[in-house]
Amino acid sequence: MSAEQSYYVPEQSKWPIIATVGMGVMMYGLASVMVTNTQEGQAGFGDWLVFLVGVALTIYMLFGWFGSVVRESRSGLYDAQMDRTFRMGMGWFIFSEVMFFAAFFGALFYARVFIVPWLGGEGDKGSSAMLWDGFEATWPLLQNPDPEAYPGPKEVIGPWGLPLLNTILLVTSSVTITVAHHALKAGNRAKLKIWMAATIVLALVFLIFQAEEYAHAYGDLGLTLSSGIYGSTFFMLTGFHGAHVILGTIILTVMLIRILKGHFEPEKHFGFEAASWYWHFVDVVWLGLFVFVYII
Repeated sequence: MSAEQSYYVPEQSKWPIIATVGMGVMMYGLASVMVTNTQEGQAGFGDWLVFLVGVALTIYMLFGWFGSVVRESRSGLYDAQMDRTFRMGMGWFIFSEVMFFAAFFGALFYARVFIVPWLGGEGDKGSSAMLWDGFEATWPLLQNPDPEAYPGPKEVIGPWGLPLLNTILLVTSSVTITVAHHALKAGNRAKLKIWMAATIVLALVFLIFQAEEYAHAYGDLGLTLSSGIYGSTFFMLTGFHGAHVILGTIILTVMLIRILKGHFEPEKHFGFEAASWYWHFVDVVWLGLFVFVYII
C-alpha cells in the first residue's frame, strides 16, 4: 500500500460547526457584557446567559472533539504522517501564542520608552510639560498626568515577594514535567504519575499566590486596571498569563487522568508532549514577565 493510500482521512464531523457556533456565541455574549457594563453600569442576566451558553457549547465541543481524536489514536488509525501533522499544528499554535504575548510586551515597551517620556516633555513633545505641572515621567508611573481624574496606585508590587516565589514554582514545574516525560519514555509509570501530580500541585499553588497578589494590589495598593498605563499593562500581561496557566493546568490534569487510565506509550505519546510544550511556553512567558514587569 502506498503512503498516499495509507494516509488517514477522518470521517465527517460535527465538531467544527459546534466550535464555530459555541465560540461565536461566547464572544458575542462577552462583548454584550462589556458594552452593557460600560454604558449602563451592570450587565443584565440575558447578557451573562448568552455568554454562559457559548462557554457550555465550547466546553462540550472540546470534550467531544478531543475525545474523538483520542479514540482514533488509540484505535491505531494514525501513522507517522499524522503524527507530523499534529506536531506542526501544535507548533503553529504555540507560535500564535508567542505573537499574542509579543503584542502586549510591545505595548509595555512603547509606553515605557516613548509615551511616558513624551508626557514628561522630552523631544518634540515639550509642550506637554506645561499641561501637567509637577508631573514626573518615571517608571513605574505612580503619579498620572491628571491624578484627580485618574489616580495612580499608591505603590507597585515588589519583585522579591510573591512574584519571586511564583517564579520558583513555575521553573520547578518545568523540571517536574520534564522528569515525568523522561519517566514516560523509560516506561516507569509510577514515577510518571508522581511527577505529573507534582506539576499540577505547583501550578495550583501558583494560581493561589497569583490570586493573593491581585487581592493585595486591588485592596491595599490601589493598583487596578483603572490606575493608569502601569495598571492596565500589568493586569493585561499577568492576567492573560494567569488565564494560560489555568488552561495549562486543565490540560495537565487531563493528561494525568489519561495516564491513570493507562494511556500513552514510551514510543507514542504526542498528547503528553504537546501538553509539556505548552507548559514550557507558559513558564518562559512568566520569566519575561518577571524581568520586564516586576524587576525592570
